[in-house]
Amino acid sequence: MKRFFNLALGAALSLSLSMPADAAKKVHTIGDSTMANYDENATVTRGWCQYLQQFLTGIEVNNRGKNGASSKSFYLEAGYWNTVKTQMQAGDYLLIQFAHNDEKTQGMDGDEVKAYYNSVGNTTEANATDYRGTNPSTTYKDYLRKYVDEAKALGVNPVLVGPVCRMYFSGNTIRRSGRHDLGDSYSMVTSTGILTNQSVPATDHTMDYVQSMKDVAAEKGVPFVDLTTATADLFLSYGDADCHALLSDGAGSTHLNTTGAALIARRFVQIASEAGVMAEYASLTSDLSVNPANGDMGKGYVGQALTKEFLVSAFSITPASGTVVVEASQGVDLSTDGGTTWAQTASLSYDGATLIGKFLARMTIAAPGENKGSLTIKAGSLSKSVDITATGVELAGGVEVEAYWRLENDDNCTLTGPGQVIPESWHGMYVQRYANPNANTIWPDWTGFDATRKTQRNVIEGDVWPDGEIDEVSTRYIEFGLSAIEGTEINIDEISCFLCGCGGNGMCVNVWYSVNADFSDAKQMYHYEKLPANNMQYVTDTPVLTIPAGESLRLRFYPWYNGSASGKTLCLSDIKIHGYATQTGDDSSLTSVAASEVVAKEYFDLRGIRVNNPESGLYIVRSTNADGSVCHSKIIL
Repeated sequence: MKRFFNLALGAALSLSLSMPADAAKKVHTIGDSTMANYDENATVTRGWCQYLQQFLTGIEVNNRGKNGASSKSFYLEAGYWNTVKTQMQAGDYLLIQFAHNDEKTQGMDGDEVKAYYNSVGNTTEANATDYRGTNPSTTYKDYLRKYVDEAKALGVNPVLVGPVCRMYFSGNTIRRSGRHDLGDSYSMVTSTGILTNQSVPATDHTMDYVQSMKDVAAEKGVPFVDLTTATADLFLSYGDADCHALLSDGAGSTHLNTTGAALIARRFVQIASEAGVMAEYASLTSDLSVNPANGDMGKGYVGQALTKEFLVSAFSITPASGTVVVEASQGVDLSTDGGTTWAQTASLSYDGATLIGKFLARMTIAAPGENKGSLTIKAGSLSKSVDITATGVELAGGVEVEAYWRLENDDNCTLTGPGQVIPESWHGMYVQRYANPNANTIWPDWTGFDATRKTQRNVIEGDVWPDGEIDEVSTRYIEFGLSAIEGTEINIDEISCFLCGCGGNGMCVNVWYSVNADFSDAKQMYHYEKLPANNMQYVTDTPVLTIPAGESLRLRFYPWYNGSASGKTLCLSDIKIHGYATQTGDDSSLTSVAASEVVAKEYFDLRGIRVNNPESGLYIVRSTNADGSVCHSKIIL
């Protein structure tokens, strides 16, 4: 087998930065999906910063990479850059990696394209244009400068990081577009229209995002780490077939699996430390390493099984080939096949004196409070131990609350218990119709549903899914939600739904939820690329989270399609948010009120003025029940 770590050291670095060892407390990472965290229970895709902590010591990684983010969208949209800035303090580091989604409009700035189409009255094309796109020589540079300047103003050390190369092979090289240089084919806005299929010589870097990042680094006097060249060298060392088979997530030429992400994280630390960037924190030992080193699985309800993924790596192992053995204590099970089979022992094979492997550990919460276990990992004479802990939680009574959207004939929600529904809303999408997805629709046997059951069929505005999308679009989603009314909080114990694609097998979707008003720190609940058409997938999560009084839980579906297509829909059914409400004040007692008992609702702003069509904000709601009684509550929509 080819050695996993056989890379040239020829990555170019423009500048270096040296700080005292105690100056930096955290390294914050902002960028796109190649950098982001992924839920191991939702997908095999991994971002390289997901494993960055394994190769650093004495500094904490705060990975804020975001699926679908461009330098523009991450800066402008709520919950991203504005949230990261509140988490940074003087002496921290900020790694900045953007370009993949900046290329969405073929090198043009998305806002300029929209403006052009609107100026000629073509609102259809204007609405279909992806605003995230930037021009490498203008708006891309502008947003990089904003991140650098604003980080410096906070006393934070910005580092510009070349975007991960795409696996775009052309013989024994990587194409210009794979290296984020669109010079072979780009578009441009002119006064007379949009010109497509433009090109410039390889010596012309006008359309080169990486060169533009280098230029900004030199202009601002900050480090540039050329991870683009480093990853191109890595991919070429494997070759086209092995690169896609061993390093990618199997869904294209952009995203990574565990091995690819871990190798890139290690390579980044290596070339950065060689230039003096965070060198004091580099941990590039060839010894056995386990990530996360802390086996805290978090909170779970008594009887719930929690899982966590662990990455094991070692370099220059003796002997060069062998097996790593993982042993678990009583109450902890292990899996190396993604959770299909479980046992108290597991083994990982390696070759080429290099190990990069992963396994899942599972602990069932046996009792309230702290639950303990342990793991032992052995590779030849090397050994590591990891403590496994989880906190058991019991639902302390309360009144049952459930928001349920059947979505068979309309978007109405049935609410049981004290709470406030956030109505379903569409952003860049709309409901095409309610229909059974197909006469051959398959539902899980346990549901008792058959192909006659209708679902809500949702489609992109303009009806045509654009070509070239490989990830979610931040401004295109469907949202549901539940709010806790004044004087209560809701402990959530279930979020579930059914979904599928209709019209083909190319529908892709990410499902997230968050209790933050700006949707920051969202948890990924589901990821699926190329959903099997007309085959309803059951998606469920058992979170341990609380919705405080006046705040909300929001559930979002972000769809895209694998290639340009029309007539393709995302089918949704049976959305459920369930939990128990408890009283937080002494002024009233909780009673369960079924939605059917409420016959009228009126909304008022905080000045007491009636609002007929409430949008986002804080409102007072007056509910009139069937028996004539009236109650008031405060909510946030």
